[in-house]
Amino acid sequence: MTTDIRIAVIGLGYVGLPVAIAFAQNYPGTVGFDIHRTKVNELKNGIDRTGEVEQRELLKSKLHITSELEDLKGCNFFVVAVPTPIDSANIPDLTPMIKASETVGKVLKKGDVVVYESTVYPGVTEEKCAPILEKISGLKAFVDFKLGYSPERINPGDKERTLTKIIKVVSGQDNATLDLVANVYGRIIEAGIHKASSIKVAEAAKVIENTQRDLNIALVNELAIIFEKMGISTTEVLEAAGTKWNFLRFRPGLVGGHCIGVDPYYLTYRAEELGLHPQVITAGRRINDSMAGFIAQKTIKLMLSKGLSPIGSKVGVLGLTFKENVNDIRNSKVPNIVKELREYGLEPLVYDPLAVKDDVMHEYGITLADENMLSGLDTLIFAVPHDILMVENASRVISKLKPEGVMVDVKAALNKTLLPDSTSYWSL
Repeated sequence: MTTDIRIAVIGLGYVGLPVAIAFAQNYPGTVGFDIHRTKVNELKNGIDRTGEVEQRELLKSKLHITSELEDLKGCNFFVVAVPTPIDSANIPDLTPMIKASETVGKVLKKGDVVVYESTVYPGVTEEKCAPILEKISGLKAFVDFKLGYSPERINPGDKERTLTKIIKVVSGQDNATLDLVANVYGRIIEAGIHKASSIKVAEAAKVIENTQRDLNIALVNELAIIFEKMGISTTEVLEAAGTKWNFLRFRPGLVGGHCIGVDPYYLTYRAEELGLHPQVITAGRRINDSMAGFIAQKTIKLMLSKGLSPIGSKVGVLGLTFKENVNDIRNSKVPNIVKELREYGLEPLVYDPLAVKDDVMHEYGITLADENMLSGLDTLIFAVPHDILMVENASRVISKLKPEGVMVDVKAALNKTLLPDSTSYWSL
């Protein structure tokens, strides 16, 4: 069933590029398509800004990387792996999927299969994308061409749970399509294939994966706020509770990135369209979205308790990416801390050894400081504990703060016993 498959992957970002590279190893003539010519040129030269694919692997790959529509015409199995963001009002923005569907529609032929990997609410593939494919191609969905859905499970920066080592959920509009999609992906996925009973089931499965995680983190974030009022260490409470075998080991922190802080809004949006008003999911979102403000306000209180005026004090923020050990700044919540501090009259110095300066300026209007500027700090917010910062007992971090300063260790990454007694230390 897979002998005459000619694959095109639309979108070469965190999700699409690893998928395209894997397909190219097993399916000759695989095409990787992206509308951004600069990205295409960089990838051809072995440069992947996401850090998901190493230069050596990119250069040796037989993947045909292009931004030319003409190069898609010989393909018959299209994989759409474009972003599905939210707008400033937390409303799903399907623009990338719409544009990608229009692109595929221009080259779609009878007998072709289109599989979507982008995270969406149940119904988007069949109710939103199919009509676009029909309109542009002039073909009939479910008759002239078939649809499938296989949700991405890429975890940026994870070098162990990579694409091929994660069970792949697949679905198709009918049994024949389901079997075909399962066989095509089965050639590249070592961990195995799970066949969902329908496209909507697969879409729903994806969107609740991160919704569940979001809610668990929201719980410990709320606990952290409660324990702060009680004067109890959240870290110590969680360590004690974690001695029970079935206690879930979630930690408080900032919830950003392309999935956990976004996917729940897709589910609640669709539920509200149906006249339902989710209570638990939206409550979790409110808590997690409020944590940046809580951290900034706690920082100000700690400074005042040490006799440090917000005006004139030298404050640093270490780390800006959405999580440690990646250069991904999408939906990072650290800029929210910076914004809140600015409202108190502070202009913090922000440094991240992994983030790209131009990207940070473009996305958040923040000028990343050079590391040598972060010295003699009155206050340091250690927001993202990259491994590169944690070597030698995190001396690279601790040395930037005055001995009598304030250390805000957001994720409790530091061994606080290594700090001078004169340092005021706090963590979630």
